[in-house]
Amino acid sequence: MSQEAKFAVFCLESYKTYRKLTGKQAAELFEKYGVFDYIKDFYDVLHTTGHQYINQDIDLYLKARNAQLPTSSESFS
Repeated sequence: MSQEAKFAVFCLESYKTYRKLTGKQAAELFEKYGVFDYIKDFYDVLHTTGHQYINQDIDLYLKARNAQLPTSSESFS
């Protein structure tokens, strides 16, 4: 697994915990709004920051796309 892929998994797990989402909810959110592409495109900058910054940055990215965060019982299906 590449370093970028490992970092994307780290970001997913960190954001999942930060927002109290299930793994499925977080993965669907990242897929639907292109967060994985964002993480890949800005890997050089993001991997040098802490998880709090990354979580807040992902929040800003999603807010700019008018993303609706699921509640603990919802899914994007």
